[in-house]
Amino acid sequence: MAMAQILLPSCPSSSPRGAPHPLHSSAVSAAPTAALSFSGRRRRSLCRKGSPVGLVLRCSLSSSESPSSYPPAAADVVELPLFPLPLVLFPGAILPLQIFEFRYRMMMHTLLETDLRFGVVFSDAGSVAGVGCVGEVVKHERLVDDRFFLICKGQERFRITRLVRTKPYLVAEVAWLEDRPPPPGTAGAEGEEDLEALASEVERNMKDVIRISNRLNGKADKDGAAAAAADLRRGLFPTPFSFFVGSTFEGAPREQQTLLELEDTGARLRRERDTLRNTLNYLTAASAVKDAFPSSPSSPPAT
Repeated sequence: MAMAQILLPSCPSSSPRGAPHPLHSSAVSAAPTAALSFSGRRRRSLCRKGSPVGLVLRCSLSSSESPSSYPPAAADVVELPLFPLPLVLFPGAILPLQIFEFRYRMMMHTLLETDLRFGVVFSDAGSVAGVGCVGEVVKHERLVDDRFFLICKGQERFRITRLVRTKPYLVAEVAWLEDRPPPPGTAGAEGEEDLEALASEVERNMKDVIRISNRLNGKADKDGAAAAAADLRRGLFPTPFSFFVGSTFEGAPREQQTLLELEDTGARLRRERDTLRNTLNYLTAASAVKDAFPSSPSSPPAT
């Protein structure tokens, strides 16, 4: 499925510290691989040499739980190496990565000999979220100096129950996280119908956001028509579709983390619907201003 990036005109608190505003030109033009490569100041601040213990385990801002309130280890708890990143990975999403740092190169050598799976957890301001998503390596290439280029795909979600070790990289016990079934009284055809209606409404809002964004960016009318006719769901059921929608919310990782942690498909779709509506209202107002105050034509050259 082609990725449609939704740039949210959200408040500054929805973006990580130091990140460009979602509507800033650098946020629009930045290539995904550049944001995911571990190089420069951002890499050093997240992965300081010899200080993985400096990454404090936390629940994300969306949760009232603390690490000490996590459920005790159960039979289905497994150990998983963790990769803190300044982004949120969703089930089904594709994640390109370049591995530079020595400890994560060590991790890759281990993964390539085992099951190719590791945990991606959102990291910001020296702490990591308590809920993440498994990334499975579907393609890899070893580069010069033993660096790696990876293509990963998001799989199941997990909740960290206990840190096992912090060196040379983080390893944690995790329990799998799944959406809860609909509450009593909504199960069966009615509950499924409500989720289908929500998913269809979210898809319509996404199309409207893409259409108006194209118009504001000066793209041809045919792009708007193509957006209106696009099948964004591609046959996805409501739950995987809700993850796909969350993965398109470019520039708002804390909001994405909130969506990742929700254990109710309906609640996730409703939150995405409301976010898209707010974005649509913002873009509609911006479009009206643009129509009311069009750019003046260039002045003719002096003779």
